[in-house]
Amino acid sequence: MTVSLIAETLLAQWPQLRPANASISADRVDHLYFFLTGLTLFFTFSIFMTIFYFMIKYRRRSEEERPPATEESLSLELTWIVIPSLICVFVFLWGASLFFAAARPPQGAMEIFVVGKQWMWHLQHPEGQREINQLHIPVDVPVRLTMTSEDVIHDFFIPAFRMKMDVVPGRYTSEWFEATKPGSYHLFCAQYCGTLHSGMTGTIEVMTPNDYAQWLRDNSTTESMAQTGQELFTRLGCDTCHLADGSGAGPALQGRFGKQVTLRDGQTRVMDETYVRQSILDPASLPLPNYRPVMPTFRGQVTEEQILQLIAYIKSLGLAERTQAP
Repeated sequence: MTVSLIAETLLAQWPQLRPANASISADRVDHLYFFLTGLTLFFTFSIFMTIFYFMIKYRRRSEEERPPATEESLSLELTWIVIPSLICVFVFLWGASLFFAAARPPQGAMEIFVVGKQWMWHLQHPEGQREINQLHIPVDVPVRLTMTSEDVIHDFFIPAFRMKMDVVPGRYTSEWFEATKPGSYHLFCAQYCGTLHSGMTGTIEVMTPNDYAQWLRDNSTTESMAQTGQELFTRLGCDTCHLADGSGAGPALQGRFGKQVTLRDGQTRVMDETYVRQSILDPASLPLPNYRPVMPTFRGQVTEEQILQLIAYIKSLGLAERTQAP
């Protein structure tokens, strides 16, 4: 095999050496990693070449030779302190900007609820569609994932989107992405989670808007997540205390999601997914002024999926409130 044929083969295989580039953040993440790789190779080469040069130039040529006295160089010391420090600050700021961009989904992002369990991914759309180890989404639409685990720590990893986030039991984590190319992309669990960890895989199906709308119609359900959550809200007796006019034993929930809540000790919390989950499982930890602590815990009575349905219902109350506002 000639050198030119080897080079052509390597160039033909080059795109396969890294995952597909299929999200708006993929290029930005790749540029940072390419910079870090190039920086590492540059300094590795420079340091080793300097070592080899000094080994030859300043080698001991005879037993009687004595090295000259060492001289201090303040400018040299400042150089190798200041330049690496500036490079570190530059890389930190670059990485931090990517982190903050990944942590702040755009307003109106499509929301998907994810529950990890040994050893599968359970995903649900707000419209009610459920999927196992597969997620259908439209192209060019930001998607926000709200994730939790029923057992151990998992990790939701989509290499083509350069997106990776731990899925932790007892709390919610969130990440977002926006796919830019229709296609099928691998989904992995990137955190060892037990015997069948390697089989905890799936696919992300990115579709054109028309194809996604057709998929929603073909997989339509009788109830949305909010509607299922409303039925559960009634079945658990929550509607007997959380009255819309605020006259019940618990606070009214209409229009409250996403707003500040003042606790009895004066602390403030945002009523987000984590707050609602804690209120359901450990209501005594969030005492409110002007309300007696009469709400029972529902720990062991509702699953993580049902908690997400209740959250979807409470969110819908907030949406209805904002829609009706003048």
